[in-house]
Amino acid sequence: MVAKKTKSRMAALQALYELDLADHALGSALEARAEDLELDEAQYDFALKLTQGVHKTTVQLDELISKHAPEWPLDQVAVIDRNILRLALWEIAFYRETPLRVVINEAVELAKVYGTDSSPRFINGVLGSLVESLEKIKQSILR
Repeated sequence: MVAKKTKSRMAALQALYELDLADHALGSALEARAEDLELDEAQYDFALKLTQGVHKTTVQLDELISKHAPEWPLDQVAVIDRNILRLALWEIAFYRETPLRVVINEAVELAKVYGTDSSPRFINGVLGSLVESLEKIKQSILR
């Protein structure tokens, strides 16, 4: 059985991936994914919050990832991995209601499902680097 918020993150990730590749409308992309995953209203609301949050702050998220994990140029990161990172970083730095361990674990699990064999280790490594700079990241967001 998949946890409620995990299904929301799955739908959000799929919608963000679709936006990144096909530049479809956010609402229709998420609605289709929500229908596929049979999200209830609360799950859909959380998925919507995630996708809108990431979508509105993509430039800022990418800058933060690039600045705090420069050994991984974003243009060379797989599209799915890039969106997992954006989703996790948004939830950590902007949403701030989910415990850090949960966000990292969820991101690694998403990488296992949607990424390559090396994705989980990569996602864990990048998020580990970002966590080391978490206070700086949060301060830069508040400005």
